[in-house]
Amino acid sequence: MTDVEHAQLAPFTTFGVSAVCERLITVGTVDELREALRRYPDARILGGGSNILVTQNVEHPVIRVALRGIALDDLRVTAAAGERWHDLVTWCVDQDLGGLENLALIPGTVGAAPMQNIGAYGVEQEQCFVQLTAVHRQTLEEVVFTKDQCHFGYRTSIFKEEARDQYVITSVTCQLTDHPHRLHTSYKDVAEELLQHHAPLTIRDVYEAVVAIRRRKLPDPAEIGNAGSFFKNPVVDAETFSRIHSQHPEVPSYPQADGTVKLPAAWLIDQCGWKGARHGAAGVHDRQALVLVNHGGATGAEILSLALEIRSSVQAHFDVELHPEVNIW
Repeated sequence: MTDVEHAQLAPFTTFGVSAVCERLITVGTVDELREALRRYPDARILGGGSNILVTQNVEHPVIRVALRGIALDDLRVTAAAGERWHDLVTWCVDQDLGGLENLALIPGTVGAAPMQNIGAYGVEQEQCFVQLTAVHRQTLEEVVFTKDQCHFGYRTSIFKEEARDQYVITSVTCQLTDHPHRLHTSYKDVAEELLQHHAPLTIRDVYEAVVAIRRRKLPDPAEIGNAGSFFKNPVVDAETFSRIHSQHPEVPSYPQADGTVKLPAAWLIDQCGWKGARHGAAGVHDRQALVLVNHGGATGAEILSLALEIRSSVQAHFDVELHPEVNIW
């Protein structure tokens, strides 16, 4: 365990904005996590920093979860919360085990994946999820959560809702498959990318297709500061969709089982003219309107101000409210 006073958080967040925390404690074991929580019960928890926008100096300690390890038991893989999510996906593909390949190249750590129920290209992590372990922040006891207990929803879970800030996830277990015919290839971008491949498709084919799509469409945080998708895709009722469709017949849409319709936030933002826009060092990516970027030297407050302008613009134009996927500190 390391404990550094007045630590700069920029190297530990993908937005890379400058902000100092009271102290930064990095833990590598569950016992170290318990000790850190005992010492600093009011600490904020940091994983890979890929879903956080820090808008000011943090007047609290920050515990950075750096637990490592991946283990396979039959077709179940258990990974420590501090492992990079993409490293876990790659590890599974290297074992020729499927289930997570559509979620390749999503930034962040394993511990963050179930918190917001990450998803991409027709798959959400809950589809392979078995259970997770977490330490209760007050009792310091390690607790197991099954899939049903996690209350997964679209980009949410019990850890973002009723149990928010009560637990720190330490490991996640997923069920994999060794049957390539269970591949998820119906998502339009994936299907088009795979046209160049000859049947039968493999797990690695899908993995490489997703990696290629994401690298082509999304900016690398190592090259330009960003946190991926800043807003969630809004889900609207049938009446709202009908109104928007009558005005914009070309609007992409994804009907849901309950009669609601999911709309791509990127399309809504693009229609309002924001793609490629720049306010000082804060901007909107020129190839993906859903991604806000730090061109270098932007403050978190400046990026947040831009996000609020975008949200107001979409609200005014479509009467649809966007909600951030990124956590604001």
